[in-house]
Amino acid sequence: MRKLNGIRLAHAKNTAGSAFITLPPPQKVLIPMSMHMGVPCEPAVKLRQQVSVGECIGTSDAFFSADIHASVSGTVTAITDYRMANGSFCKAVEITSDGLMTPYAELKAPPCSTREEFLAAVRRSGAVGLGGAGFPTHVKLNPKNKIEFLIINAAECEPYITSDDRTMQEKQTEIIGSIRRVMRFLDIPECFIGVENNKPDAIRILTECAEKDDSITIVPLPPVYPQGAEKVLIYNITGRIVQEGQLPSDQGVIVMNVSTMAFLEEYFRTGMPLVSRSLTIDGDAIGKPCNVTVPVGTSIREVLEYAQCRFEDVRRLIGGGPMMGAGLPSFDLPVTKTNNAVLALTSDKPAVTTACIRCGRCVNVCPLKLMPTAMEQAYRRRDKAELESLHMSLCMLCGCCSYVCPANRPLVESHRLARDFMRQK
Repeated sequence: MRKLNGIRLAHAKNTAGSAFITLPPPQKVLIPMSMHMGVPCEPAVKLRQQVSVGECIGTSDAFFSADIHASVSGTVTAITDYRMANGSFCKAVEITSDGLMTPYAELKAPPCSTREEFLAAVRRSGAVGLGGAGFPTHVKLNPKNKIEFLIINAAECEPYITSDDRTMQEKQTEIIGSIRRVMRFLDIPECFIGVENNKPDAIRILTECAEKDDSITIVPLPPVYPQGAEKVLIYNITGRIVQEGQLPSDQGVIVMNVSTMAFLEEYFRTGMPLVSRSLTIDGDAIGKPCNVTVPVGTSIREVLEYAQCRFEDVRRLIGGGPMMGAGLPSFDLPVTKTNNAVLALTSDKPAVTTACIRCGRCVNVCPLKLMPTAMEQAYRRRDKAELESLHMSLCMLCGCCSYVCPANRPLVESHRLARDFMRQK
C-alpha cells in the first residue's frame, strides 16, 4: 500500500533504554480543572478539606468532559484561578501532601459485565488520550457507528519522546488485556497495533504477548513523521480515508493511544483513577535524560531538578515533542494528564524569514497534500472562503511544511492562527 508523505527526522531517542522511575511525592501539587478537550471541571472540594489519592476533586455534568482526582493525600490549601500554557484560565486545586499517599477508602475494581457498566467506569476513571490531545476516553469509546477496526497508536514519531515505547516494554500484559476488553464490549472484530519499526524491542514484546490471538496484529511502520497522526495512521494501516468533517468512527475505526490502553487495564484491576503521569525528560539542557512517573500536578521544576537540568542554559521549554509540542512559559507549571514529555533546550536562535520562492517542498511533504503557502496567504488576507476552499480544517498542524521551508516561512504558526480565525467566524 502507498504510504502518505512525511519527513525523516533525527529521532534522538536517548531514553529508549531507560525504565520508568517513580519519583517521591512532592510537598504540593497544583491540579488544573482542565486537562482534557471539552468542558472544564468544577472543583468538588473545599478549602482545608482532607483528601486521599484517587478521590474525585473535580467533575462536570457535561458529557464531553473527564473527572479529575487527587494525586496525593493531604489538605486542600488553595482553590485558585490558573492560567494554562495556552493563555486561557481555569480553576485549579492545590493540595499540600501529608507524605503518606493514602488511597481513597472507597476505591475498588469497578463492575464491568455490560457495555453500559464498562463505559460508566471509563468515565469515572478520568481517562483521556495520553498521546497529548486529551480527548475524553469515554466519549471516544461510545461511537454511534459500528466499529470494524481498533487501532492502537504506538507510533511515537516525535523526536526525544520514549514514554509510549517504555510503556510497551514494561506493561505489555496490561495493553493486550485492555485491547481484548475494549474489543469485547464494543464488539470490534479486529485490532491493529501500529508501531514504528525503530522500536524493535516493543514490537517483539507485543508480538510475543499477542501471539495466540489472531484478532490482534502488530503492524511495523516506517519511522516517518507524522506517522502517529490519526488520519495518517488510519490510512497507512487500513487504506481508509477520514474525509473532511468526519470522525474516524465514520470510517469504522477507533484509534486509541497505547499508554491510555495500559492505564485502563490497571484501572479495571485496581479502581485507581488517572492520578499519575509517565513522561520523558530530555533535551540538551538535561544532565540525566530519563523516563519518570510523577503525581499529576507535580511542578515541572521539581521533575527537571531530578533530571539535573541546567536551568540557566534553557532557552526553550517544550511540553511534548519539538514538532507539535507547546512552548511552556514557566518552569513552575504543573505536570498534567496530557504531558508525555518535557524538553529543555539551549538553542533558540530565531530563523531569518524571506519571501516564498515557490519551490513546492511544503506541498511535497504535506501528508494530506494541502497547499501550505496558499493557506498562509489566505489567512493574511483573512479570507475565510479561500481558507475553506483550501481545506484548512484538514490541517493537522504537524509542522512538516515549516520544517522543510528554505525561506523559513512561519507556515504552521499561520495555520494555527487560521484555524482559530475560522472557528471564531
